[in-house]
Amino acid sequence: MSEQPLPDGCAVDTVEIERIVRLIEAMPGELHKLFSATEIADAGDGPGRAASLAARFAAKEACLKLFSAETALNTITAMDFSVWRDEYGAPHIEVTPVAEVVLGRYLVAEIKISLTHSETTATAVALRVPKVIAPSWAGKFIYRWLPYRRRVILENLGRVYGGKVDPIQIERLAQAHYGHLWSLLTELVKFRFLSAEQKKSMVRVLGVPGMINAFEAGKGLLILTGHFGNFEVSTVAGIEHFPQVKGRIHFLRRPIKPRWLSDMLTRRFNEAGFGVVGRRGSLEEIVQTIEGGDAVVFPFDQYARRPEGIPVEFFGHTAGTYKSMAVIALATGAPVIPACSWREPDGTHVLEFLPALTAINEEDVGAEIQRNTRAYNQALELLIVRHPEQWWWVHRRWKVQAPRKKR
Repeated sequence: MSEQPLPDGCAVDTVEIERIVRLIEAMPGELHKLFSATEIADAGDGPGRAASLAARFAAKEACLKLFSAETALNTITAMDFSVWRDEYGAPHIEVTPVAEVVLGRYLVAEIKISLTHSETTATAVALRVPKVIAPSWAGKFIYRWLPYRRRVILENLGRVYGGKVDPIQIERLAQAHYGHLWSLLTELVKFRFLSAEQKKSMVRVLGVPGMINAFEAGKGLLILTGHFGNFEVSTVAGIEHFPQVKGRIHFLRRPIKPRWLSDMLTRRFNEAGFGVVGRRGSLEEIVQTIEGGDAVVFPFDQYARRPEGIPVEFFGHTAGTYKSMAVIALATGAPVIPACSWREPDGTHVLEFLPALTAINEEDVGAEIQRNTRAYNQALELLIVRHPEQWWWVHRRWKVQAPRKKR
């Protein structure tokens, strides 16, 4: 009787325990190429060591089988997945940021894992758990009847999720995004009528100690962010949780039309304790701000045309990306700290500052700028897939610039 095919989103792998025994005996130093230090330590030194490692390796292989295209392209490897056990001994899968982006593009919330072994083999069963996309009634209504930039939104979503999820899921994600835009609009209207204490209670802030430590280091800092969640509400209300840096954080903003709206937003940021640097302001002004020990918030998810922008990969597609952030960071030594915000199901907001990115050094200046800029895009990819409906999909991020005409 032939074996029944596995259901979609499920993968199985079996490893001979003797294979791991031979590896331990012949090349124990090679274990770190397959397992994390925590996994090696958890396996212990007793007689069950080889079986434990064999089960973990089977789990890694099963996870890779769930994403065969990315595995074939070497986008992900066995080291992007690790197994840990909770207090009850149940196994769980932990993924690296690279793997988290891959999972996110398939709208996978997590991977469930089951491990078993006999005297000679260890077997792992991996199951993809889908992310639940639940559009609100407002999102569905706007998508159907007031489809502002719907074509752009669907094209952008198609670039990130096309070929990885069912088209109906992309449509539901677009509907959820419209619901987010509706929530954003209503929150902005209500926000002006709230008391200072009510505004502060709307936002929970994570990662403040790391950000404050960066200020205290005296090199200034660059805050890498994008249009996540309700970026206006979360920042204006969020700064009340760390008032010691009021006046020391400056937003890099592009003037928008109509002018009254641009002036209103600038005034709101100034009243909250933020400075504002125009996008067209001189590089010298930005560098002086950094060298003065202050922070510049750089919205990094917008299309950048030449010569300010360079072509850099973003979600697998080339996108015009600002090179100035890498230039400034490398010239000043200022740390680059990713930050984002998102709306919780209960309507409150979270503003998070993540650990600083590690600068990439190259002898070739052009390559150095390119690689660091790519690292910034990768940081944004991770933040986007965590709350995909709350990113600014209406923007033409992958806009193609016409080639220059030859004279």
